[in-house]
Amino acid sequence: MALVGVLMMLLAAYVALDLARGLAACPQGERWFRLLGGALALATGLWGAQILGLSYRILPYPLAYHPALTFAAWLAAVVFMALGLALAGRPGRPIDTLMGCAVVAGGMVLTEMGFLLSLSPSPGIAWTWLWVGLALPIAWGGSSLALWVFTGGKRRDHQHWQALSALLLAVSLVASQALILKSAGLEHQTGVPLDGRVASGTVEALASVGSVVLLVMLWVVSYMDTRMKASLQTARAEMQSQSLRDPLTELPNRQIFEGMLAQAFKRADATNAKLGLLLINLDGFKGINETLGHRTGDRLLREVASRLRSLAQPHMVARQGADEFLMLIPNDADAKVAAELAASVLVSLGKPCLLDGREASVTCSIGIALYPDDGGASALIAHADAAMRFAKSSGGAAYCFFETRMVDGFRDQAEVLRDLRRALAQGELELFYQPKIHAPTGEITGAEALMRWQHPRRGMVNPVEFIVLAERFGLICQLGNWLIDEVCRQIRAWRDAGLRMRVAINLSVHQLRQSDLVDRIARALHDNDVNPGLITCEITETVAMEDTDTTIRVFHQLAKLGVSISIDDFGTGHSSLSYLRKLPASELKIDRSFVLDLETSEDARKVAAAVINLAKSLDLKVVAEGVETEGQNRILREFGCDQLQGYLFAKPMSAKALALWAMDDVGPRTMNFRDSLFKATQPGQP
Repeated sequence: MALVGVLMMLLAAYVALDLARGLAACPQGERWFRLLGGALALATGLWGAQILGLSYRILPYPLAYHPALTFAAWLAAVVFMALGLALAGRPGRPIDTLMGCAVVAGGMVLTEMGFLLSLSPSPGIAWTWLWVGLALPIAWGGSSLALWVFTGGKRRDHQHWQALSALLLAVSLVASQALILKSAGLEHQTGVPLDGRVASGTVEALASVGSVVLLVMLWVVSYMDTRMKASLQTARAEMQSQSLRDPLTELPNRQIFEGMLAQAFKRADATNAKLGLLLINLDGFKGINETLGHRTGDRLLREVASRLRSLAQPHMVARQGADEFLMLIPNDADAKVAAELAASVLVSLGKPCLLDGREASVTCSIGIALYPDDGGASALIAHADAAMRFAKSSGGAAYCFFETRMVDGFRDQAEVLRDLRRALAQGELELFYQPKIHAPTGEITGAEALMRWQHPRRGMVNPVEFIVLAERFGLICQLGNWLIDEVCRQIRAWRDAGLRMRVAINLSVHQLRQSDLVDRIARALHDNDVNPGLITCEITETVAMEDTDTTIRVFHQLAKLGVSISIDDFGTGHSSLSYLRKLPASELKIDRSFVLDLETSEDARKVAAAVINLAKSLDLKVVAEGVETEGQNRILREFGCDQLQGYLFAKPMSAKALALWAMDDVGPRTMNFRDSLFKATQPGQP
């Protein structure tokens, strides 16, 4: 009886403890599920051990069980075990643990007595209360000891300690059962009623098979839940680890590096030490991606990361993003130490590496900032970045220490950009127009629109300065859209005043990438009732060659719209004749750099003549810009240039000034406007 009961109770106790593990930390729904599961396991184990124990006992009468009383005793056991486990599972309160074990012990004693009463033996049970009283402390002490071993075992190999705890709990409960059975004195009874009862064989089969099946099912559920939680925890830990590391190079990312940097700042402040920060940016990495492919570029980044890791202290190098890396010198970082490390980085990265059977080498630009000399914790990375940009602008393949003047320039750019956004929103920008001259006749035939910005504090801002900033910081498309709308509005205003002026506008590479560029131009023409023939779109040769497929597609869409196309700054790029023939352009503009030396350089005259002859052979008109002297004017006319533009004829002027010059001959010099500019106009016609 003892061996069978211990085995049954051992399985029940092991399952109950497995379900009770981490009970306090579980969510509310799962906590109740585990609590009920543990109570079911203990109650079923108690019942099964009792039934199987009685089956091995030799009594002078057959046994039969009252079904209702037996179920009630089992249900009472579930309730008592659930209450006991709930109390014992509270964290950090030993008194609750002892009370929970007392409830488990008391419930065990009462339900065991209930199981025996369900037999209803004759003439009736006369309990020996000494044995009952002894069973209670044994159950309480054994369960308390088992729980103490179980909770202590969590800090060690939990499976071994869980098995030992289950054994202690099973032995104590089986011993208590034996005392309760002894106190009942069943061998002194004469029999039990059989009518309406369940035969002992049926109950024993249910106890031996059903109880084991139920306990095994509960253990399987607990085991699967534990494995699932462990897998989920491992996955979360892996995701967290991956979120803090760059997946390509396995280096710490910017987020984790900033955490390490914050700790380094605290240590430096506590010990009055200095820190050094290197920001490393690869030179020409975009070209490697474009020529060798992104997969080769990724391999190069991994090789760079490996070389930087070998030069830095553990965990002191990180990938900031793209082709930029951060390296920290955590101790005694003066200028000499930082310079030596930067020089080592330049040498290491400059060594060729073999990628897909090809040798590839890369240089880098390094910015160095020292803490606290070059700023506080919040500005150190930004200052290292400013120094890196200065090194790159100086030609790259070098390192540079931070200086205050570097960030002052960026601050000035930021202020200009902020004011430019405000100027665009508040209508502070203005278009000036520089006339184009028909070379054979000297008549004005059109004008080029040029953007001007009269800053309230800085005065007239150089267009080169704010256009470059707008391109760098993504504002150029907004400026371009404003220019398109303003030019169409002005053409309509001139037309209403009796002046039909053809206007050229410049398009940037960023505008060519706008999917709705052609639609915007078409909408501006339609809204102002302007004929497309009055608009010429100028695109530089370099831009036209940058993305040939896009350029050809946009050019054909503009040509279909009726807009003229001009290739600006011709001669500075590397266009081919076959490509030029595919473009629906109507004119070429000779770059001003060739016009400048026409009077003094035979080579400049040869280039200008060649460009003009090339254009003529392709049935393109030729415009020369930057004409400032009579000598340049004469030479270009002799070469057969179609149109001229420059300060010799007129500087850029406001729309109002151009209209006064055309209508009232109030201008910089006596010059005729072509008669066709003043003919009666109809809406939507040139």
